[in-house]
Amino acid sequence: MKSTRPTRRAPQLAVACLFVSCPFVAAVATARPQTRAASPSRTDLAQFVTLLHAKAEGLGNSSGMRLAFQSFTAAHQLSPDRVRFSDFVIIRLLYEATRDAGFWNMHWEITNKPPNSDNVWRQWASVRNPSMLAPTATAECDELSALYAFLVEREGVKGVGLFWPYPNHTVAVWSLKPSSGPVIRVVVPTSQIFLQHTDDFDTRTFNAWSQKAIYDYTRRDVPDSFEIPKPLFDFFLQQVDRYAGASNATLQEIRYRREGVFLRSWSPEQAAHWSEKQRAALPPSAPSEDSAAYWNFAADMRSEKQPR
Repeated sequence: MKSTRPTRRAPQLAVACLFVSCPFVAAVATARPQTRAASPSRTDLAQFVTLLHAKAEGLGNSSGMRLAFQSFTAAHQLSPDRVRFSDFVIIRLLYEATRDAGFWNMHWEITNKPPNSDNVWRQWASVRNPSMLAPTATAECDELSALYAFLVEREGVKGVGLFWPYPNHTVAVWSLKPSSGPVIRVVVPTSQIFLQHTDDFDTRTFNAWSQKAIYDYTRRDVPDSFEIPKPLFDFFLQQVDRYAGASNATLQEIRYRREGVFLRSWSPEQAAHWSEKQRAALPPSAPSEDSAAYWNFAADMRSEKQPR
């Protein structure tokens, strides 16, 4: 069934948008990219997990993360003290990083590979010059979901496994066990396959209870000693600084434009103009992290020529 190409609706909606150019607005101090810290000497998976965890702790103070948590608890009628906020931060951070066209530049495509992330790590092992305009690796829905579940587990959050809403499609599910009350199954869609433009984290389009059991993904796809090429290691951590604190809506819209660049349906310059327009239209009350994300995306799109 993996050779069957599912319907992919969201990119078509994104491509249909009109391209409107506007003058670039100079970035205010709070919207500038964060200063890049000195790179660590070790670049193995164990070190990456440690540094990513430290960044997650800092993200707890970001507007985007706080607003996302408030929205999530309200949607499930949960008091905030019934859910570990630190777990939610890891869950959301890695969702935005590893999903199709997320800020680690993953790309969905049919691969007919097994439902694990082994082939992703094989691709990453050869990335010596990551591009803002091209994918770091290509993977199918089950590989993306396995990558997400593997990294979440390595960061110490339990209860994430794979869910098949259709025989030829896979997403991740977080089985959240609040301090009181029943288990909540949270759908984590690592791609937009079979979903609409507005579907995002915790979508209700797929009924996660239609699968009898969700088993934790405990497979160790690569060992802690796995070496991530230093340029890619640095790129992943820098992208967390540049984007992870933005709001759900901003990251979703940027994801569609990033995907458009990957698919050549948007030029980098068109994507940059769009980002400038979005940033200029933000109300004064908008989180500074949203302004920074749009500023960074425009800069990323102009950072190099699009690969042929």
